Amino acid sequence: MEAKKSPKANLEDKKTFFIQIGLIVALAVVLFAFEWKSYEKYDSSLGQRAVDDTPEEIIPITKQEIKPPPPKPPPQTTILNIVDDDVEIDDEIEIDAEADDDTEMMEYIPDDDDEDEIAEMEIFTVVEDAPSFPGGDEARIKYLQNNIKYPQMARESGIQGTVYITFVVERDGKVTNVKILRGIGGGCDEEAIRVIEKMPRWHAGKQRGKPVRVQFNMPIKFTLQG
Repeated sequence: MEAKKSPKANLEDKKTFFIQIGLIVALAVVLFAFEWKSYEKYDSSLGQRAVDDTPEEIIPITKQEIKPPPPKPPPQTTILNIVDDDVEIDDEIEIDAEADDDTEMMEYIPDDDDEDEIAEMEIFTVVEDAPSFPGGDEARIKYLQNNIKYPQMARESGIQGTVYITFVVERDGKVTNVKILRGIGGGCDEEAIRVIEKMPRWHAGKQRGKPVRVQFNMPIKFTLQG
């Protein structure tokens, strides 16, 4: 039996070609589906304007009553105790209203205790007998040289100069109120204060033969030896 189908009409040879075309078409449809944009539909309508007929609330304005200020307190009165003429009053000071140029006045003599108390509180800068370090100036210079230690910070920074210190020599010779008049820094000021505060008791200064408080100024020179 002869085959009636023409070899040219056989599609088996073109099967692979059609499959590729089908895949390309399917892939194009899928890509188109992914790229497709859809928008939600909604009704656009203009809002209606409504008239608000609510009556406006009127707030009444009330007048604030200001309270009057409280009355001022009555002035304080000083109570005077009236005594008889025969009553003696201590520490009475007599004032003669009829005194004239010829009237003899009693001289006021201050109490010695008041002078002593004022002298104890006053600090003198110049006195008859100035305070002195025990042993004299040589002993004072030797004390400073033996007790002052050159600060390490000042030594490393090359700081040198003169520190001016002021202090008070009390009536008993004790040194108090040590302060810096002019310093150079680097720990030299603190070292000078430390040594002055540890000084032994001085011989107190005297005014009119009595020991008094005297302010004393002292320069301390810091020098680096090269």
